[in-house]
Amino acid sequence: MPQEGRGIGLTRKIQAYHLQQREGLDTVEANERLGFPPDLRDYSDAAAILRALGGTQVRLLTNNPAKVEGLVSHGVDVVERISIEPEPGPINLGYLRAKKNKMGHLFEAI
Repeated sequence: MPQEGRGIGLTRKIQAYHLQQREGLDTVEANERLGFPPDLRDYSDAAAILRALGGTQVRLLTNNPAKVEGLVSHGVDVVERISIEPEPGPINLGYLRAKKNKMGHLFEAI
């Protein structure tokens, strides 16, 4: 499934990483600089696979409300969203803040 780099692909994700390192952009700004929205992923294939395997309900490990909505909108019942709470530190704090503040991710400690 073409999910790497929030749907922009591995090569473009590497370009985004370069922009983040070289110009100090956050993950959202780098994707936008490359001409993409913050997240291009489509969850229809994942939902179709789950349904083909007989799955109609999931407990989903995610902080991303768009993933929940993406599955629900394609017929999968998300019965529980289980938060992933990484320890914020000097290396990942900016990244986690961008995900929370710009993409609506749900973090308690950030």
